Amino acid sequence: MDKNWVLHNGGGNLCARSLGRQDRQLNTYDWLADVPADRAHEVEYVEVQFKNTRKSYYRNVSGLDLRKGDIVAVEAQPGHDVGVVTLTGPLVALRMAKTNLKPDATGRRVYRKAKATDLEKWEEAKAREHDTMIRARQIALGLKLEMKIGDVEYQGDGGKAIFYYIAEGRVDFRQLIKVLAEVFRVRIEMKQIGARQEAGRIGGIGPCGRELCCATWMTSFISVATAAARLQDIALNPQKLAGQCAKLKCCLNYEADIYVEAAKRMPSREIPLETADTTYYFLKADILAGRVTYSPQKGSLEGAVTLSARRALEVMDQNRRGMKPESLDDGVCAEKNTRPADLLEQDSLTRFDRNKGKSTARKKKKKNTVARADREATAAPTQSVPNDRPKREGKNKKKKQAKEE
Repeated sequence: MDKNWVLHNGGGNLCARSLGRQDRQLNTYDWLADVPADRAHEVEYVEVQFKNTRKSYYRNVSGLDLRKGDIVAVEAQPGHDVGVVTLTGPLVALRMAKTNLKPDATGRRVYRKAKATDLEKWEEAKAREHDTMIRARQIALGLKLEMKIGDVEYQGDGGKAIFYYIAEGRVDFRQLIKVLAEVFRVRIEMKQIGARQEAGRIGGIGPCGRELCCATWMTSFISVATAAARLQDIALNPQKLAGQCAKLKCCLNYEADIYVEAAKRMPSREIPLETADTTYYFLKADILAGRVTYSPQKGSLEGAVTLSARRALEVMDQNRRGMKPESLDDGVCAEKNTRPADLLEQDSLTRFDRNKGKSTARKKKKKNTVARADREATAAPTQSVPNDRPKREGKNKKKKQAKEE
């Protein structure tokens, strides 16, 4: 009987057969694992995962009792390969339908559960992958090919090697294949991957502080255009918009649709607002908050007024009918921008240095005064000092009155 993993919220349990050793990026939770199988409708296909997000489907013609996480030897061309079972049961048919793969299209089958000899060959093949990649890069550099070999994957029996490479354009690697086959004595297969796939394979931490989406959960990559940044009023700074793959960040597409819907309720940026006193021009907008900022001078924050999009549309409608309101303020949502255009206008960057210099000079002057007074007291004979306090107080009082006047 399988062990159940109880959820912390007490809402149910997780079947141990639903979990397995595989990458989070390609993980598929088998929520039918603890459901008794119907032999009449049992699916004979299983999903097997290999290195670098490579998956395929194989027929379990021998009727092996396979579960998620089992290591199996499967049919390959030529020889056999070794992979990990990631999905069994009815969900395999749904996954095949999602990828538009018909059951009859894949005739490859599962040979057996991996034996000790299979695992030994598999481990030996994986141990050679890094050295093979370094040597292949040197060979490609010697042939002056504009490509980068990002990874190498050996087949389970060690008779075939897949070289994953990145290139901007088409690369004639026929000579490279010949050299690689002579050096490594294996069958060579070249597979091109994109920069996003390469970043997902390497992994890392993004500017948001979380792991890269391409390395955790993304399995398909949608093209990202600069229009997504323009819709969200993001500055077109390549250094901030580019991810670790040197392409536009995938997260720019996450909220693009929301901004498109919210922008439909915003006023046109080309139409100015006219009042009885002056004309206001569009300056900036907070699309999600529904607020727009207008200024009497184009591109300047001086005299800028922030108001709601509804109020801006009302003023536009009044201007269209030949009416000019007294002001943009509707008494509720308009606010004048009191902040200076430049936050450093009121304070200098060297203000702390000046204050520090003044403080040092003041302390030095005070020290010199005390030292001079000590010297004078030591040199002069002791004399009685007349009490002239009332006179000093009178002088101080007259000075204070003069300042007040």
